[in-house]
Amino acid sequence: MNNALKGALLSGVIFPGLGQVILKHYKRGIVLMFTVFASLMVIALKAVQHTLAILDKIELEGGVIDIKTITDAAARTSSPSDSLIYNAGLLLIVICWIFGTVDAYRIGKKKDQS
Repeated sequence: MNNALKGALLSGVIFPGLGQVILKHYKRGIVLMFTVFASLMVIALKAVQHTLAILDKIELEGGVIDIKTITDAAARTSSPSDSLIYNAGLLLIVICWIFGTVDAYRIGKKKDQS
């Protein structure tokens, strides 16, 4: 398998930045990996905070936990800033994924030609 295909597949299918690391462009690969990992952690943290807020709301109301209660509590606890953080994190991940795949392909193509 040539370097261009290997780099693009590793960054595109496995994890952004992995293709760069395998092709010995360590700094670029680590920056991409860290950026995606940090974005995933922020999204996960916000999701956990939102979940805990929903459970607290249900507990304070003394309600039974069923799907309707959870849906109602979720609608009351969500805020536009949460959606903005989720969307920004997801956008950053998608951009890194696309950039990582294209960049790893370019790096591999250069290595294949030399």
